[in-house]
Amino acid sequence: MPLQSGLVKAGFLNKILPKFLTLISKIFTNMFTIRKAKPEDSPIIFDLIKKLAVYEKLENEVVTSVEELREQIFEKKFAHVIIGEENGIPAGFALYFYNFSTFVGKPGLYLEDLYIEPEHRGKGYGKTLLIELTKIAKAENCGRMEWSVLNWNTPAIDFYKSLQAKPMEEWSVYRLDQKGIADLAE
Repeated sequence: MPLQSGLVKAGFLNKILPKFLTLISKIFTNMFTIRKAKPEDSPIIFDLIKKLAVYEKLENEVVTSVEELREQIFEKKFAHVIIGEENGIPAGFALYFYNFSTFVGKPGLYLEDLYIEPEHRGKGYGKTLLIELTKIAKAENCGRMEWSVLNWNTPAIDFYKSLQAKPMEEWSVYRLDQKGIADLAE
Protein backbone atom coordinates (compact mmCIF):
# COMPACT_ATOMS: atom_id res chain seq x y z
CA MET A 1 0.00 0.00 0.00
CA PRO A 2 2.76 2.56 0.76
CA LEU A 3 4.27 1.99 -2.71
CA GLN A 4 0.92 2.65 -4.38
CA SER A 5 0.29 5.85 -2.44
CA GLY A 6 3.83 7.02 -3.20
CA LEU A 7 3.29 6.46 -6.94
CA VAL A 8 -0.02 8.30 -6.87
CA LYS A 9 1.51 11.21 -4.92
CA ALA A 10 4.36 11.40 -7.40
CA GLY A 11 1.81 11.63 -10.19
CA PHE A 12 3.30 8.58 -11.85
CA LEU A 13 -0.03 6.88 -12.50
CA ASN A 14 -1.64 10.13 -13.58
CA LYS A 15 1.06 10.58 -16.25
CA ILE A 16 1.47 7.00 -17.45
CA LEU A 17 -2.03 5.57 -17.20
CA PRO A 18 -3.66 7.81 -19.88
CA LYS A 19 -0.80 7.07 -22.33
CA PHE A 20 -1.05 3.35 -21.60
CA LEU A 21 -4.82 3.33 -22.10
CA THR A 22 -4.47 5.28 -25.37
CA LEU A 23 -1.92 2.76 -26.63
CA ILE A 24 -4.11 -0.19 -25.69
CA SER A 25 -7.11 1.51 -27.31
CA LYS A 26 -5.19 2.00 -30.58
CA ILE A 27 -4.04 -1.60 -30.60
CA PHE A 28 -7.54 -2.95 -30.17
CA THR A 29 -9.52 -0.38 -32.16
CA ASN A 30 -7.37 -0.55 -35.29
CA MET A 31 -6.90 -4.28 -35.62
CA PHE A 32 -5.93 -4.92 -39.26
CA THR A 33 -6.24 -8.45 -40.60
CA ILE A 34 -5.89 -9.99 -44.04
CA ARG A 35 -7.91 -12.92 -45.30
CA LYS A 36 -8.53 -14.74 -48.54
CA ALA A 37 -11.76 -13.66 -50.18
CA LYS A 38 -14.67 -16.09 -50.38
CA PRO A 39 -17.48 -16.26 -52.98
CA GLU A 40 -19.82 -14.42 -50.61
CA ASP A 41 -17.35 -11.49 -50.70
CA SER A 42 -18.16 -10.83 -54.38
CA PRO A 43 -20.37 -7.79 -53.58
CA ILE A 44 -17.60 -6.33 -51.39
CA ILE A 45 -15.01 -6.87 -54.13
CA PHE A 46 -17.33 -5.26 -56.69
CA ASP A 47 -17.89 -2.27 -54.43
CA LEU A 48 -14.14 -1.80 -53.88
CA ILE A 49 -13.49 -2.12 -57.63
CA LYS A 50 -16.04 0.63 -58.31
CA LYS A 51 -14.38 2.87 -55.70
CA LEU A 52 -10.97 2.20 -57.22
CA ALA A 53 -12.34 3.10 -60.65
CA VAL A 54 -13.65 6.41 -59.31
CA TYR A 55 -10.24 7.17 -57.76
CA GLU A 56 -8.52 6.32 -61.05
CA LYS A 57 -11.07 8.40 -62.99
CA LEU A 58 -12.11 5.28 -64.91
CA GLU A 59 -15.58 4.65 -63.48
CA ASN A 60 -17.10 4.38 -66.98
CA GLU A 61 -14.88 1.38 -67.71
CA VAL A 62 -16.37 -0.86 -65.01
CA VAL A 63 -18.64 -3.19 -66.96
CA THR A 64 -18.43 -6.30 -64.77
CA SER A 65 -21.00 -7.42 -62.22
CA VAL A 66 -21.08 -9.18 -58.89
CA GLU A 67 -22.17 -12.39 -60.63
CA GLU A 68 -19.38 -12.21 -63.20
CA LEU A 69 -16.75 -11.60 -60.53
CA ARG A 70 -18.04 -14.57 -58.53
CA GLU A 71 -17.83 -16.81 -61.60
CA GLN A 72 -14.43 -15.62 -62.89
CA ILE A 73 -12.64 -15.44 -59.52
CA PHE A 74 -14.19 -18.23 -57.47
CA GLU A 75 -15.53 -20.75 -59.97
CA LYS A 76 -13.08 -20.46 -62.87
CA LYS A 77 -10.25 -19.27 -60.57
CA PHE A 78 -8.78 -16.79 -63.05
CA ALA A 79 -7.77 -14.49 -60.20
CA HIS A 80 -7.31 -14.40 -56.44
CA VAL A 81 -8.32 -11.74 -53.92
CA ILE A 82 -7.17 -10.90 -50.44
CA ILE A 83 -9.19 -8.50 -48.31
CA GLY A 84 -7.74 -6.27 -45.62
CA GLU A 85 -10.09 -5.55 -42.75
CA GLU A 86 -9.97 -3.12 -39.87
CA ASN A 87 -11.92 -4.55 -36.97
CA GLY A 88 -13.72 -6.94 -39.31
CA ILE A 89 -14.78 -4.22 -41.78
CA PRO A 90 -13.25 -4.23 -45.29
CA ALA A 91 -10.66 -1.46 -45.63
CA GLY A 92 -9.12 -2.54 -48.93
CA PHE A 93 -8.23 -5.40 -51.23
CA ALA A 94 -5.68 -6.78 -53.64
CA LEU A 95 -6.60 -8.76 -56.74
CA TYR A 96 -3.83 -10.80 -58.36
CA PHE A 97 -3.17 -13.67 -60.73
CA TYR A 98 -0.22 -15.69 -61.97
CA ASN A 99 1.62 -15.22 -65.23
CA PHE A 100 4.81 -16.91 -66.45
CA SER A 101 8.25 -15.60 -67.30
CA THR A 102 9.92 -17.46 -70.15
CA PHE A 103 13.26 -15.86 -69.30
CA VAL A 104 13.15 -16.71 -65.59
CA GLY A 105 11.35 -20.00 -66.18
CA LYS A 106 9.04 -19.45 -63.23
CA PRO A 107 5.59 -18.12 -62.50
CA GLY A 108 5.15 -14.49 -61.62
CA LEU A 109 2.57 -12.82 -59.44
CA TYR A 110 0.78 -9.99 -61.24
CA LEU A 111 -0.99 -7.51 -59.01
CA GLU A 112 -3.97 -6.24 -60.99
CA ASP A 113 -5.47 -3.97 -58.34
CA LEU A 114 -4.57 -2.72 -54.88
CA TYR A 115 -6.98 -0.35 -53.20
CA ILE A 116 -7.30 1.06 -49.70
CA GLU A 117 -10.35 3.11 -48.73
CA PRO A 118 -9.41 6.82 -48.30
CA GLU A 119 -10.24 6.86 -44.58
CA HIS A 120 -7.80 3.99 -44.01
CA ARG A 121 -4.85 5.36 -45.97
CA GLY A 122 -1.69 6.32 -44.13
CA LYS A 123 -2.03 3.47 -41.64
CA GLY A 124 0.33 1.09 -43.43
CA TYR A 125 -2.46 -1.15 -44.75
CA GLY A 126 -1.35 -0.92 -48.39
CA LYS A 127 2.17 -1.93 -47.43
CA THR A 128 0.80 -4.76 -45.30
CA LEU A 129 -1.21 -6.08 -48.26
CA LEU A 130 1.87 -5.86 -50.50
CA ILE A 131 3.97 -7.71 -47.94
CA GLU A 132 1.31 -10.43 -47.82
CA LEU A 133 1.50 -10.70 -51.61
CA THR A 134 5.29 -11.06 -51.46
CA LYS A 135 4.81 -13.91 -48.98
CA ILE A 136 2.38 -15.57 -51.40
CA ALA A 137 4.82 -15.03 -54.30
CA LYS A 138 7.67 -16.50 -52.27
CA ALA A 139 5.59 -19.53 -51.24
CA GLU A 140 4.66 -20.12 -54.91
CA ASN A 141 8.33 -19.78 -55.99
CA CYS A 142 7.54 -16.79 -58.22
CA GLY A 143 10.45 -15.28 -60.08
CA ARG A 144 8.97 -11.79 -60.00
CA MET A 145 6.04 -9.67 -58.95
CA GLU A 146 4.73 -6.94 -61.23
CA TRP A 147 1.96 -4.39 -61.49
CA SER A 148 1.03 -1.27 -63.42
CA VAL A 149 0.36 2.21 -62.12
CA LEU A 150 -1.21 5.19 -63.83
CA ASN A 151 1.42 7.80 -64.72
CA TRP A 152 -0.42 10.57 -62.86
CA ASN A 153 -0.75 8.57 -59.62
CA THR A 154 2.30 10.05 -57.89
CA PRO A 155 1.25 8.97 -54.37
CA ALA A 156 1.26 5.33 -55.54
CA ILE A 157 4.47 5.76 -57.55
CA ASP A 158 6.25 7.30 -54.57
CA PHE A 159 4.93 4.52 -52.34
CA TYR A 160 6.16 1.78 -54.71
CA LYS A 161 9.57 3.42 -55.05
CA SER A 162 9.85 3.57 -51.25
CA LEU A 163 9.55 -0.24 -51.33
CA GLN A 164 12.43 -0.43 -53.85
CA ALA A 165 10.12 -1.39 -56.72
CA LYS A 166 11.57 -0.27 -60.04
CA PRO A 167 9.62 1.13 -62.99
CA MET A 168 9.95 -0.78 -66.25
CA GLU A 169 10.54 2.36 -68.31
CA GLU A 170 11.80 0.49 -71.36
CA TRP A 171 8.47 -1.37 -71.68
CA SER A 172 5.08 -0.15 -72.92
CA VAL A 173 1.78 -1.82 -72.12
CA TYR A 174 -0.42 -2.80 -75.07
CA ARG A 175 -4.00 -3.96 -74.89
CA LEU A 176 -6.68 -5.47 -77.05
CA ASP A 177 -10.14 -4.86 -75.62
CA GLN A 178 -12.97 -7.34 -76.10
CA LYS A 179 -13.87 -5.88 -79.51
CA GLY A 180 -10.24 -5.93 -80.60
CA ILE A 181 -9.95 -9.58 -79.60
CA ALA A 182 -13.12 -10.45 -81.55
CA ASP A 183 -12.00 -8.49 -84.61
CA LEU A 184 -8.55 -10.07 -84.68
CA ALA A 185 -9.94 -13.57 -84.06
CA GLU A 186 -12.14 -13.33 -87.21
